[in-house]
Amino acid sequence: MEALYYTLIATILVSLISFVGLFFASKFVHKYMRLMISFAAGALLAAAFFELMPESARSIGIENALLLTLAGFVVFFIFDRFIFWYHCHKNHCKVHSFTYLNLIGDGLHNFIDGMIIAASFMTDFALGVSTTVAVVLHEIPQEISDFSILIYGGLKKKRALMFNFLTALTSIVGALFVYYFSLNVEMLSGFLIAIAAGSFIYISGSDLIPEIHKEEHLRLSITHLITFLVGILLMWVVGGFFH
Repeated sequence: MEALYYTLIATILVSLISFVGLFFASKFVHKYMRLMISFAAGALLAAAFFELMPESARSIGIENALLLTLAGFVVFFIFDRFIFWYHCHKNHCKVHSFTYLNLIGDGLHNFIDGMIIAASFMTDFALGVSTTVAVVLHEIPQEISDFSILIYGGLKKKRALMFNFLTALTSIVGALFVYYFSLNVEMLSGFLIAIAAGSFIYISGSDLIPEIHKEEHLRLSITHLITFLVGILLMWVVGGFFH
């Protein structure tokens, strides 16, 4: 039972990291929103290519990981093009579909984080602590980018904060799933990680990067490029130190 207590404490802590986006984004949400989207686009791509896809490949093999990443990309394209597009045109909603796609992808990502934390604490307390620290440090830039995407997509600050926190709570669900149904967890997490990677690539490539291309001034375009690269670099550095 001790492993369960430690796991719940750790996943609650990780869930609270979702509020970090409010601290950063609330100060710059209007003036620097396009820059934040540039950062988010780079961070999502880096998370997919540097963390999720390699982790999935180690679990289920490179061919399966690539196939499921592509499948995740296609599934989110279908959601975006036919389901959310139809809903918004029928109801004239002002929220971009990529906000909902991001919530789904981020929920999967957090669910997997919870699974990893639970499995670590069930193995060894020290391993659980180090894994929790790694997840927290990964989540800080991720949550900043997620909050930025929700705000840019049309959600008000309070609703963006609430939805971001709700998706963060899926880490607790993932942890409980592992604790009570620990058989074949590695295989399942490999499948989910690859699908999450596909969703991140789709959101970044189809929704966020086109928004960056709307900038017409050369100086600002260079600034957006630098911010985009900073998002990639930050995720790579954090992943390298705290994998």
